[in-house]
Amino acid sequence: MLEVQNVHSYYGGAHVLHGVSLVIPDRTVVALLGRNGMGKTTLLRSIMGTAPPTVQSGSIRYQGEELLGQPPFKIASLGLGLVPQGRRIFPSLTVVENLTMASRSETETGNGRIVWDLDRVYELFPRLAERKKHFGNQLSGGELQMLAIARALMTNPELLLMDEPSEGLAPLLVQNLRDKILELKASGLPIFLVEQNLGLALAVADEVYLMESGQIVYKGHPEELAADDEIKYKYLGV
Repeated sequence: MLEVQNVHSYYGGAHVLHGVSLVIPDRTVVALLGRNGMGKTTLLRSIMGTAPPTVQSGSIRYQGEELLGQPPFKIASLGLGLVPQGRRIFPSLTVVENLTMASRSETETGNGRIVWDLDRVYELFPRLAERKKHFGNQLSGGELQMLAIARALMTNPELLLMDEPSEGLAPLLVQNLRDKILELKASGLPIFLVEQNLGLALAVADEVYLMESGQIVYKGHPEELAADDEIKYKYLGV
C-alpha cells in the first residue's frame, strides 16, 4: 500500500533521514518506535509532503503512485489521513465544526470500508457527542486526542498516519487509546503508528520498526521485540 524507499530528507543543511525504507501493507498496523529527535516525525512529514523537510532523494509510493513532488492537499486526497503530533485542532471552532470541515464522502474515497460520518465517529468516541457544542479550547487533553483522530477519520482515509497519539495522556487514557486503535484495526483500516510508548505499540502493531539517528535499525514482529531486551535497551532505553 505505502512503500518508502531509500528516502533522504533535510532541514536546510541538516541531513535528518538517511536512506529510510519501509513498507506498510494493506489492513496492517505498522509501528515506528524511537527516542525523541530520531527522525520519526520527519518521516511522516516527508510522506505527507509537508515542508520542511526537503526530500532530496528516494521514493515514496502509495498504491503505486509517486508522492514526492505532490502538494499535501493532493496527497491527502489520495486517501492518507494524518493525526498530527500535538493534535492541532482549531480552538475557536466547536467539536462538530472541527469534524465537519474535514469530512469527505464515501463516494470520493471508494475505499469499500466503514463510512466515517458524524454518527460513526460519535459511536467510536461517545464523549465527543457529549461535547459536540464545546469549542476546541474547552476540551481536555484526552478529548483533544479523540477529536484529532475523529477529524482524520472524517476524511474517510484508506491509510491512517498517527504521530505520537499517546503523548501527554494519562495511563488510563492510553489504555482507552489502545482499545480505539484496535477497533480501527479490526475494521480493516491500515495504520502507520509513530510512537514512543512501547507498550501501546506492541499491543496494537503487526510489524514494528525502530529508528535511530534517521535510519531504520530494526524490523520485526511485536513479540520478537518484546522478548529482545538488548535491542529495547539499546534503542529505546527500556
